Amino acid sequence: MPNPFPTKSTLRIPSLRQQGIAQPPAGTINQALEFIQTRERLLVITGAGLSTNSGIPAYRDHKGEWLRRTPIFYQDFVRCPIARRRYWARSYFGWHHVAQSNPNAGHLGLAQLEHHGLIKHLITQNVDGLHERAGSRIAIEVHGQLGRVLCLDCHARFSRYEIQDRLHEMNRHWSAEVLGYNPDGDVDLDEAAYPNFQVADCARCQGRLKPDVVFFGESVPKTVSNAVQTAIEQCDGVLVIGSSLVVMSGYRVVKQAHVMGKPVAAINQGRTRADALLKFKVDTDCVKAIQAICHGL
Repeated sequence: MPNPFPTKSTLRIPSLRQQGIAQPPAGTINQALEFIQTRERLLVITGAGLSTNSGIPAYRDHKGEWLRRTPIFYQDFVRCPIARRRYWARSYFGWHHVAQSNPNAGHLGLAQLEHHGLIKHLITQNVDGLHERAGSRIAIEVHGQLGRVLCLDCHARFSRYEIQDRLHEMNRHWSAEVLGYNPDGDVDLDEAAYPNFQVADCARCQGRLKPDVVFFGESVPKTVSNAVQTAIEQCDGVLVIGSSLVVMSGYRVVKQAHVMGKPVAAINQGRTRADALLKFKVDTDCVKAIQAICHGL
């Protein structure tokens, strides 16, 4: 079977406002609660909106407009030492922000629903690892996790904490001013800061290290895409939480489930790319909504 999620892509997609997607019926917390209770094999998809209450910035505003500058693309990272230095310098500061973030009531609430058997499948587009830290055991991290690092040459894997310690030792006399934090675990730095930053290589083969996340332009691993496909086929409904679904990996899930006749609903502030496919949408803060749903149960 061909990979149904070939690459992570979003930058060529028009904004949701430009696409003119029809608004779905307005939903309520009680409708979302009923939607969850009447599904035996519910699939939940989460996005950046779930983690903003943990202090991690969102990629897009409520209109679906891109909030940050162009990210580093996979092909550039692999081929260009300057691009890798730029990434690791930014990530050196950004990792502290992600590592110190804690699961919020939304992550904890979804883990509670999972443990009570009300969520059978969970796909997250987030790379912060907060579902796992909240106690979820079924989360499929479709874009990977920043807490892991892999070698592109010998395929060895390392903890990001280990790599961060090495970067700290190598750059004790390097400093830079942080201009802003980004949602994918890096920061904005002045261009003049990059040349003096030292990049760690693989401790086993001296190869190129890369965070275990899917960059823009990179293929989703086949094992992950297979797990996603299985979740779509086995589920009897999809609930989108905190995602505009502009990135194709999330939108494809919803589109395929819709084609298969499976109902799709959403809890999300603002537009989503799949608004025209939704049974209803609860347009409110998703963390507060999850708290209310758990209270209702």
